[in-house]
Amino acid sequence: MTPWNLLALPPLPEDLIRRLLSPLADRVEVRVPAARDRDSLLAALPGAELVLGDWTGVLTLDAEAVAAAPRLAFVQQPSVGVDGHDLAALAAAGVAVANTAGVSAVAVSEWCLAAALSLTRRLAEADGAVRAGGWPQQGLRPRELHGQRVGIVGYGPIGVACAALFGALGCEVSYWTRTPRQDPGYTELETLLSTSDVVVAVIALSEETRGLIDPARLKQGAILVNAARGGVVDQDALVAALREGHLAGAALDVFDTEPLPDGDPLRELPGVLLSPHVAGVTPESTGRLVTVTVDNLAAALDGREVANVVNGVSAVIRRKFSDSPAL
Repeated sequence: MTPWNLLALPPLPEDLIRRLLSPLADRVEVRVPAARDRDSLLAALPGAELVLGDWTGVLTLDAEAVAAAPRLAFVQQPSVGVDGHDLAALAAAGVAVANTAGVSAVAVSEWCLAAALSLTRRLAEADGAVRAGGWPQQGLRPRELHGQRVGIVGYGPIGVACAALFGALGCEVSYWTRTPRQDPGYTELETLLSTSDVVVAVIALSEETRGLIDPARLKQGAILVNAARGGVVDQDALVAALREGHLAGAALDVFDTEPLPDGDPLRELPGVLLSPHVAGVTPESTGRLVTVTVDNLAAALDGREVANVVNGVSAVIRRKFSDSPAL
């Protein structure tokens, strides 16, 4: 059988991409765009049957890109987030899109717990004070996380893992997800935001969830932990809520614009823990991601169901042209 044409978009050296995909070497012809820009992407798409996505969101498939890829049958996104891809256009073209749901659940949930502990125990302020020669035993006023009400926005694998970790520390945990559940832990969003001492955002970004969390709706003195996407939280409103003292603090791994621009007010506000979108980046989670990605591509080539399809298309991948050349 003629090898499938696989267009790889991750920001990695081509030789490393080929090594990662070596289990499929005799079944796919791997190509990369000539450059990491839109024109090069569009030029490379006409022959593509499989696309390995770009987790940075630089190279994404919008409606124009989908139209440029008549042979495309499957997109494997090597991340949980699929924002940037036009899922409706891909579905209309019969192209299944799969993510790697669950591979970073341990890493991200641990980061969320560590961030919440850092804020409540005021670890960064204590470290800074001691390094500067201070000894503020009475001035820091840290709080215990035990017994605090923790509200989790989003209840996929990461949200479930967060609930387990916070619950193990004696927190009162509730959650909200877009599909209401008959579960004592499920709480309506308005109630969750207005009553939680700690709000943890781990929900996927979509048009439905963009701007979902208005910090002004949170409880006075609450802290916000965002490991979802910057767009899930109204960032301007977050800055205002922190400046006004409505929130006690925020821990942010994601931002509207990444990297965080010079001069952004979040850089200067006290009580804010900043992280460069690395909550899910550990050697362990990366290993799981590579395994799931290669296994899913192998399933697509075998005609077996692929896992984690997110746009409603059949999970059994069919080649659109049986004589597809390896271009």
